[in-house]
Amino acid sequence: MAKQAGLEGVVVAEITTSFIDGSEGELIYSGYAIEELAENASFEEVLFLLYNSRLPRRSEYEALRSAIAAQAGIPDAVTAMMQSLPKDTPAMAVLRTAVSMLSAFDADAENLSDKERAKAKSLRLTGQMTTICAAWMRIVKGLEPITPRPDLSLAENFLYMMTGADPEATACAALNVYLVLLAEHGMNASTFASRVITATGSDMHSAIVAGISALKGPSHGGANSEAMKMFLEIGTVGNVAPWFEANIKSGKRRIMGIGHRVYKTNDPRAGILRRHAEALAASSGTSQWLDIAVALAETARADDYFIQRNLYPNVDYYSAVLLYSLGLEIDMFTPLFAMSRIAGWSAHVISQMGGRLIRPKADYVGARGLKWQPIDER
Repeated sequence: MAKQAGLEGVVVAEITTSFIDGSEGELIYSGYAIEELAENASFEEVLFLLYNSRLPRRSEYEALRSAIAAQAGIPDAVTAMMQSLPKDTPAMAVLRTAVSMLSAFDADAENLSDKERAKAKSLRLTGQMTTICAAWMRIVKGLEPITPRPDLSLAENFLYMMTGADPEATACAALNVYLVLLAEHGMNASTFASRVITATGSDMHSAIVAGISALKGPSHGGANSEAMKMFLEIGTVGNVAPWFEANIKSGKRRIMGIGHRVYKTNDPRAGILRRHAEALAASSGTSQWLDIAVALAETARADDYFIQRNLYPNVDYYSAVLLYSLGLEIDMFTPLFAMSRIAGWSAHVISQMGGRLIRPKADYVGARGLKWQPIDER
């Protein structure tokens, strides 16, 4: 039987949440092109769409937004646990631990069968993860966490809890678009991990912790962090060409955030993020990091290696600039990815509930026929 490294090309489920055509640069959420949603939808509308395969009516939208905001607070014990951790604890480790701890305070945590109650639990977790991310940003600075407001959207609430000030419209729009674009992406590693946990009959919190744990791996969720470190290393637009010559033309390194395992042409999310990064740069009057990213992308696109292999900036490339421009430390980039991707994880978890145990085969290629030897004769 033919083997597929990393299960590449192996179909493991039928889904309605998203469709990806990597050769055409197409991404669809439940029938809607990602460009259409990025232009018009709130993150909450996308969450409803992924759960229900249709967009919400106004009353449904407001009910969902209110449910998320009203339940976004976290128990004092979880906050105290976070405050007790070393301030250099990786933010993804904090998020993983805090989400796991939340299950002890959720009276419905062990309900494994009712999909409507699972949706309600997912909304609770969506808001609470937002609060955890904002709280940790303040805790590492020695500041007290801020309680979420019931009148705000998820993107607005995060920025409010991060700064303590009413969020600015350009920043809210940029963060909302980021959350929409990262919410779902087929059977990626973290989504598959969440579905495997669910298929065992385990609980929602465990499945989301599995997703967080998989996303924590640098091969999955850490590319935008590495892209931002690269932009910081380059430092100025004038250093792009010599940096490219010394590091990329020499073959010593690769450009983080350019090229994608699925997309063999433009990643449809990248251009949208670039436009919002441009709006943030115009709003703040600081375009240093965007200018470096644009110059590096143009340098790469003029190079034969990148031309021949159809390598373009992906979602991580400009999201790095966008998140950094919003005031996030690099360590918080992947938690923000998780804050968005819980939409896709929870939709997949709900779909997987009651499904068959996921149990792939493996071919044994080890030794046979070995004979036992007493321990002192080995």
